[in-house]
Amino acid sequence: MATFLYRLGRLSFRRRRLVALLWAVLLAACAFAAVKAPTAPEDAFSMPGTQSQKAFDLLDRRFPDGNADAADARIVFVAPEGQKITAGPNREAVERVVATVADGPQVRAALDPFDLAGAVSENGTTAYATVSYTVGSTELTDAAIGTLKNAAKDGQRAGLTVELGGSALAPESELGGATEAIGLAAAAVVLLVTFGSLVAAGLPLLTALAGTGIGVASVVAVGMSTTTVTLALMLGLAVGIDYALFIVSRYRTEHAEGHSAEEAAARAVGTAGSAVVFAGLTVVIALAGLSVVGIPVLTKMGLAAAGTVVVAVLVALTLLPALLGLCQKAVLPRAARTDRPRKDRPGHASRPALGVRWARAVVRRPLAVLVLAVLGLGLISVPALDLRLGMPGDEAQPTSTTQRRAYDALADGFGPGFNGPLTVVVDAKDAAAPKDAAARAGQRIAAIGGVTAVTPAAFNEAGDTAVITVVPATGPSSGATAELVHDIRHGARGLAADTGATMLVTGTTAVNIDLAQKVNDALLPYLALVVGLAFLLLMIVFRSLLVPLKAALGFLLSVAAAFGTIVAVFQWGWLADVFGVEQTGPVVSLMPIFLIGVVFGLAMDYEVFLVTRMREAYVHGERPGAAIVTGFRHSARVVGAAAVIMIAVFAGFIGMTDPMIKMVGVGLASAVFLDAFVVRMTLVPAVLALLGDRAWSLPGWLAKVLPEVDVEGEALNRTAPQKPAAEPVGV
Repeated sequence: MATFLYRLGRLSFRRRRLVALLWAVLLAACAFAAVKAPTAPEDAFSMPGTQSQKAFDLLDRRFPDGNADAADARIVFVAPEGQKITAGPNREAVERVVATVADGPQVRAALDPFDLAGAVSENGTTAYATVSYTVGSTELTDAAIGTLKNAAKDGQRAGLTVELGGSALAPESELGGATEAIGLAAAAVVLLVTFGSLVAAGLPLLTALAGTGIGVASVVAVGMSTTTVTLALMLGLAVGIDYALFIVSRYRTEHAEGHSAEEAAARAVGTAGSAVVFAGLTVVIALAGLSVVGIPVLTKMGLAAAGTVVVAVLVALTLLPALLGLCQKAVLPRAARTDRPRKDRPGHASRPALGVRWARAVVRRPLAVLVLAVLGLGLISVPALDLRLGMPGDEAQPTSTTQRRAYDALADGFGPGFNGPLTVVVDAKDAAAPKDAAARAGQRIAAIGGVTAVTPAAFNEAGDTAVITVVPATGPSSGATAELVHDIRHGARGLAADTGATMLVTGTTAVNIDLAQKVNDALLPYLALVVGLAFLLLMIVFRSLLVPLKAALGFLLSVAAAFGTIVAVFQWGWLADVFGVEQTGPVVSLMPIFLIGVVFGLAMDYEVFLVTRMREAYVHGERPGAAIVTGFRHSARVVGAAAVIMIAVFAGFIGMTDPMIKMVGVGLASAVFLDAFVVRMTLVPAVLALLGDRAWSLPGWLAKVLPEVDVEGEALNRTAPQKPAAEPVGV
């Protein structure tokens, strides 16, 4: 491995202009293809195999005129205090608003609350109008949304409280240019401080942008939606910067040891590049493993991101050494540009770096450090025992939004369950008396505790399928509502036995419940797959059983602590004011899988980058304790810089208003901090110090079976060329 990558790095350095030109042409071609590709439709969310998805599919077949993906809106009217919404002037104002919206563009229908049963609260103070559109929420024009908002303002001028909700008002994603710009700015500052050179700081950014650009443009060009590339964009930039940072740092080290620029670049790719390859493989495993969840959108996101990571690895192994050849001296520290660095510089003693001092402190007291770190992570992980999954809706929005105020007004006027109705689909095609079967289904549901209302069955034209709306007594994210869904589904067995009709429960609330269950069921298989394959890969890299085991257990500790942080902030409300959390509730269902995939990739990056230098020193003859210190001397600064960059990027999400994006920011920032600085920088040296030589041992029979990949570059040392006395400056 090291020899092959050494030759690849040397070839890229020697043919630097050609290599750079080829990558530039590829980037331009991918960008051109992405621009010319037709706009891909947004991926429809589906969960094959779940009852809610089966019900949606049945509705599409039996109600062909319906459009389950079409946007909808609710206009909520609240009368002034002491008045009724049905009073003459108030009623007229409501009807004017509904009429205005009904005449707007892309509107299929706008239902007057006074013509709809149950659309006015029992106390007469609140009413709502339902608006259905002909297109999905992402296809609504500004004119359509503007008409809706302007009509609401007309109602407010008439003295009513008018608030809006529904998918038509779904907030646009805040992820985009501003977030990436903040992340890149933070990365630039950290890189500049780390390297002390504008060129050295710019190379990782340039190569990361090039690799991410090619990866994302390729994904768009093959017809994937913009939603699919979100993870690819985030991780492409993250690993692209990490990989280049590690190789540039190794280039500077090799150059400082007296190697020529060409030799330093080749050796950097041969050694650090080997670590990059295996780190990239672990990330690809984690991302491709998302397919085990069984959610097509998540599978596409994972595969798109995995492809982008592969491009990032190739860029680091070829384009980066070519760019190093174009700016051989400019990437070096200022002193090295004017005074050729040597291995021995008499009279030039300096204080050991912070990473070295920390490693020595840990090696001196490994057991105490290990116990304190594990206890600390365990304490932070305790709230994770109360982890509840769900999909927060408008109730999690800030109170400054009209969606949240509409949600609260409906809950006050009609009860908390009104915001999360259940849709029950009765398939009476095989029933002897379809109408009787639907009626009996409604009676069975009404008899279940926790139900406040059951609407009469609405049949399709064929008369073989009916839809019943059920209003729970509790809110959409309540555990009691989930129990109600399970009770209704359990009762469907008796209905099938008595009438031959089947009963399926769906709707947004049921979908969210099924999603949480599906993610719960997939967590253990996903963890087993990802951690198991990574264990095998790391066993090959480090020629050890205990080092991969330590890496996997450390990752589990950091993820558990990150979950504990999320639960404490978003479920329990700890430090809610600090993070701007206005409403506590369940953790977003996809958050555990998403966090595990992203953090696992970054954690294995840090593990490989840090421990490979330790193993390299050990293989070259250093004692275990000294090898740990040597590894920190060469890699701690780089790993710390990479972690700080990621923390800064993810922390930028915390200031956003969308609660789900805010949760992603808190979860990822805390996970990266805990994994990089507590697990990799603290637990890893403590465990390795306690294990000593045993950390790097491997049973003889297993050593014969495992392939020798030579990540340490031992073959390069055996065939190392003579170091030249001088080298030309520049290209």
